[in-house]
Amino acid sequence: MNTIPLAALSDAKWTFSTRRVDRALVAGMNTDFAAARAGDLILAQVATLGQHRRVQLSSGRPSFIYPGDMVVLACGARYAPDQFEGLAEIDPDGADLLAGGGCIGRMTARNQRVKSATRLLPMGRLLDAAGVPVNLARFALPASDRADDIPVIFVIGTAMNSGKTLATAQLALGLRRAGYRVAALKGTGTGAFGDFNEYADTGAHVVADFTDAGMVTTYQEPLARVKAGLNCLLGHAAEQGCDIAVMEIADGLFQRETGALVADPWFRARLSGLVFACGDAVAAAGGVAELARHGLRPDVLTGILSCSPMAVAEAVTATGVMVLRKDDLADPAEANVFALRALSGDRRAA
Repeated sequence: MNTIPLAALSDAKWTFSTRRVDRALVAGMNTDFAAARAGDLILAQVATLGQHRRVQLSSGRPSFIYPGDMVVLACGARYAPDQFEGLAEIDPDGADLLAGGGCIGRMTARNQRVKSATRLLPMGRLLDAAGVPVNLARFALPASDRADDIPVIFVIGTAMNSGKTLATAQLALGLRRAGYRVAALKGTGTGAFGDFNEYADTGAHVVADFTDAGMVTTYQEPLARVKAGLNCLLGHAAEQGCDIAVMEIADGLFQRETGALVADPWFRARLSGLVFACGDAVAAAGGVAELARHGLRPDVLTGILSCSPMAVAEAVTATGVMVLRKDDLADPAEANVFALRALSGDRRAA
């Protein structure tokens, strides 16, 4: 184990994904990058700039990065059709900044509309005094047996940027305005503070995401691990006295973890409400049909679709499901309808 100069860590930019880490536990590092696993902390130097010219700091603000800067990130995979797909692998000759929230790995695919990934030179895998890799899982919220005590409204969608985060935030706002203690949670995805901060701005009583459950990303995590993370977040919300939770599930229905989750009996058993975000009427019709295949039916449609009265009319005609705009979700009367149904356990079959 090599000792890390104190200045190297204190001067480094610690990213959002590391925000729960107790830095005092870091005592050294090694260069056994072949042994790196998802969640392991990596000290890296910025080599060349690409798509990401900034990182999100653990303090909650963005920071420009420059060649030569030292950053602390977590090894992880990423699935983002609008940007990159990448694996939780660290090449000592150079790795990729897969997400500005602090995910380092190996890019395997890139959307042609974005630049190549910012390149990083791995300097070391962080270790504690006993030589054990410092991993995000060590700093997760404690497990709770109260996950089943809180009703949860899931927000899912057709793809990235379909309006899921806005819908989650606005519904959380509406529920708070209606007098409920609400938890706004992001259950899956890649760690970043944009969604987290948007939830927090609504005044939700508890805001948390999968990084609080010890994962920098949920991509390529086993389904059992993903479900354990969701239960961890829900249990925490129940422990904090929340009446109801709104939980966003990242990406689209055909993304690997989302598809597996929606098809799992656990999801149906925990479901107290379902909001489906989509971009247009065709996406709405396809999504509702896919959900029906799993015995599910959304309570409402929302997202980019809701911005167009014509698209709304088409979607309602095609699916028979009502559409709510962001202002509707934030309305306490509308939100209360969701809450009363969720608290009563009244779910309609597909």
